[in-house]
Order: sequence, then C-alpha cells, then structure tokens
Amino acid sequence: MYNTGSLAVGRSFTAYFQEDWRDYIVYAVIETGGKQYRVAEGQKLRVEKLEATVGDTVGAKVLMVANEAGVQIGTPGIEGAEVLLKVLRHGRAKKIVVFKYKAKKNYRKKQGHRQPFTEVVVEKIALK
Repeated sequence: MYNTGSLAVGRSFTAYFQEDWRDYIVYAVIETGGKQYRVAEGQKLRVEKLEATVGDTVGAKVLMVANEAGVQIGTPGIEGAEVLLKVLRHGRAKKIVVFKYKAKKNYRKKQGHRQPFTEVVVEKIALK
C-alpha cells in the first residue's frame, strides 16, 4: 500500500474515515440558556446572554461527549465532564421588526427587537 496524497491506495474511502476520523475530532453537546449546542475546542459561538464579564471562564452543562474512546451520553448530564467557555464579548443581534396588524380596523403597531447575546470560545473539553 502506498500513499497518493490524502488517501491511501488499497483501502476503500469509507474504511479510511472509519478508522482515522476519531483521532482528531473531539466534540460535546452542551446546554446553556435553554438551548443545546454541538461544540468542539477552539470553536466560537453565540449563546444567550450570560451574567459574566469579558475574559471570564464559565462552565456549561455537558449532555454528551464524543472522543477517541467513544461516545458518552448523560442522563441528563455527564458527571465529571466539563466544557470551559471563555467570554469574548457581549452584544445585541440585528434588529427584527415586529409588526402587528388587524385588517379593516385601522390597527397597526410596529416595534423592533434586538436579542442580547454573549460570544464565547470553547477553551477545553475534558472528562474527569
């Protein structure tokens, strides 16, 4: 068997990925702000606003972890697992228009809404 770039000759395409994809992908499913997110180390994401200052490190409830050892699913959370999130900034999303209207009654009400968020980066996924 010899190497021709990214795939080795003599192996099927699916067999290559079935063996090797677990070597570098570690991800977790976390819950914060009533929503669930699939995260990996180094990933940036926007979550519902957290009561933390910029630069703080906060934890999240871990529901599932997948690594080279396999997949662990919590009931509902995994004891001893931790995902550390570093707060990068706080902000508000783009404005959406809320327009209420009743036909033939001359009722029109226009409001705007900007949802606050916290942008975080996943620093560490660990099992204890």
